[in-house]
Amino acid sequence: MQSSGITPLKKRLLSLDVMRGVIMILLAAESCRVYESLDGLHPTGVAGILVEQFFHHPWHGLRFWDLVQPAFMTMAGTAMLISYYSKTKQGISWQQNFRHVAIRCLKLFICGTALHCIYAGRLVWELWNVLTQLSFTTLIAYLVIRQSFRFQLTVSILLLVLTECMYRFTAIPGYDQPFVMGHNFGSWTDMQLMGKINGGGWIAINFIPTAAHTIWGVLAGKLLISEKPAAVKIRTLVIAGVIGLGVGYGLDWSGITPIIKRICTSSFVIVSGGWVFLILAVLYWLVDVKKWNKYSWIFTVVGMNSIFIYLFFESAGQQWLNPTVGIFVKGFFGFIINSEAWLEVFSALAVLFLEWCLCYWFYKKKIFFKL
Repeated sequence: MQSSGITPLKKRLLSLDVMRGVIMILLAAESCRVYESLDGLHPTGVAGILVEQFFHHPWHGLRFWDLVQPAFMTMAGTAMLISYYSKTKQGISWQQNFRHVAIRCLKLFICGTALHCIYAGRLVWELWNVLTQLSFTTLIAYLVIRQSFRFQLTVSILLLVLTECMYRFTAIPGYDQPFVMGHNFGSWTDMQLMGKINGGGWIAINFIPTAAHTIWGVLAGKLLISEKPAAVKIRTLVIAGVIGLGVGYGLDWSGITPIIKRICTSSFVIVSGGWVFLILAVLYWLVDVKKWNKYSWIFTVVGMNSIFIYLFFESAGQQWLNPTVGIFVKGFFGFIINSEAWLEVFSALAVLFLEWCLCYWFYKKKIFFKL
């Protein structure tokens, strides 16, 4: 990547830390069973609709929760670009940094597959975790990180075209229905790779289309650290977002390619990428331009230790902290709150608060975990 047109990183882009922190808090809340416990209250009306948005769509459609993983992937690309640019300023070449990136991707892969073993309570070989996916998307994005905007955008589009072709033109008996759960090309590859199909319809080769998110994160990073005026940056993100929404929803509504998060159809990748760009534009405007960041620290303390907190709440959090906190919350407040459903809600929120406090403590001690 050439340095022309790029401004020195005199200060950190706080909006990126805020967005990453928001993502991780949302994921932590899921792991703490906040959404599940709220759903256990059987809310109706507007409340019911809102709670529903915090669960993945069962198949064809889009909910708010379906945007979290694309945002996670996009922010990973943006962070990698900024890190790469900083290293080039220190005289570290692409080749020298490649070893570091490759090792990091290996660590992500190991952590992702290890988490599946923790979920199952035994050794398993499963490749559906977001960290496993990220290990591949990061490597793909880094391979093109030095290239031009046009080249990177072309590669991201070709990845989506490749996905379309694999699903539509591989007539394998039993797996020749591209948009049917368990009977598509992705399910066939899972059978070859792992000898099993995910009961929820998730696919291991989702890393191919969603690598576009990480590449688009690189492009967003280049834009945000460029010398262009803030208004131009925001306008560019908004235009890209609107185009993403138009193309993604257009593919779905026209019946060409349905929006399906669980197999990362091209329409899903494009429309979710559009939403992520719009969210990033709003946060950049609020936090870095308007300086409305009085409470941004609530999110940055989590965002700056994103990998650690993810690994924590997906392992020790679920296995030990969740039930342990539940014992004390229900024990102390059970005689006041005569509702098991509400006790579950308070227990989940207590766990989430404790996990945030852990991140805050690390932040104050300037302890930051990196792979």
